[in-house]
Amino acid sequence: MSTIQDVAKAASVSAATVSRYLNGRIQLPATTAARIDKAIKKLEYRPNVLAKRLSLGKSETLGFVTPEIGNPFFAELAAAAEDEASRNGYALFMTSTGGHRNREIDMLRRLTDRHFDGLIMMTNQPDDGTLAQAVNTHSEVVLIDEDIPGVHVPKVFVENYQGGRLAAAHLIAAGHERIAHIGGPAALFSAVERRRGFMDTMADAGLTPAPGHVVHGSYTRQFGVEAMRSLLKSETPPTAVFAGSDFIALGVMEVVAEAGLGVPHDISLVGFDDMMFANLLAPALTTVRQPTGELGRAGVRTLLAIIDKKAPPPLTRLPVALIERQSVAPPAGGKSPRI
Repeated sequence: MSTIQDVAKAASVSAATVSRYLNGRIQLPATTAARIDKAIKKLEYRPNVLAKRLSLGKSETLGFVTPEIGNPFFAELAAAAEDEASRNGYALFMTSTGGHRNREIDMLRRLTDRHFDGLIMMTNQPDDGTLAQAVNTHSEVVLIDEDIPGVHVPKVFVENYQGGRLAAAHLIAAGHERIAHIGGPAALFSAVERRRGFMDTMADAGLTPAPGHVVHGSYTRQFGVEAMRSLLKSETPPTAVFAGSDFIALGVMEVVAEAGLGVPHDISLVGFDDMMFANLLAPALTTVRQPTGELGRAGVRTLLAIIDKKAPPPLTRLPVALIERQSVAPPAGGKSPRI
């Protein structure tokens, strides 16, 4: 492999001159520049990009922490972030933590060691203070999707609270009063906001969920299955369910069918996310759409603003929207809508 010294010798100039020429820091006579260009082409010289980056104090790489990559939600978000980073001349180093705190901490250590210029962080586990303490020792970090209490870095979230309100209002408008909510982890930021939006809208309509009709677990199909089985065994089963994620909604639909019931004739259902499969279900799922790809892109833009010594907003909120399909109908018995 040719070196910068080889190029300098062939062009009859110093290695420092070649370096300054390649970095655009010197204006050379046309004949000298032509000799350097000819030597570079003949020797097939390729600059040491890593050395150049280190000399500039930049890696031109962003770190991206995701809880898992197999989940379509995280995959879509990460793909959008990678596209936005590439569009701005950055590579994206991605790691899937599996929800393990030590892997999240390790990525922050890599940032300390300058493996990348900044870090976009997603977590799906409540924090005991350990992660917040680690994050707060860095300035080039952006949180997206989920908050970490006590962290003082720029954040990009969706309007989870408004999503909970939209879901509850839609079910109430269809005439439902016995509405249950199956949410994500009870202490997780998104789950707390979605539940609060749901509960506030129920209260505005003079409704209170029956005991045991607001439950929390994980944003998974399996938890949807477990929670819905329990709800159907309750003294007054709900006529409608707001699922905190589309994966939870999948589990709800599975149990409803298992019980010989139907959506929406017996149980109306609203999800949250608008995953690509939501429109393919039978019936197609009414759900709250969050801008998954824009979360990733906005996270990258916010991080690049920090790296460029600009002042991004401390909090960015992205809007959500209710997507009406076929999984909501008036309750069996034909009760007229309340609102």
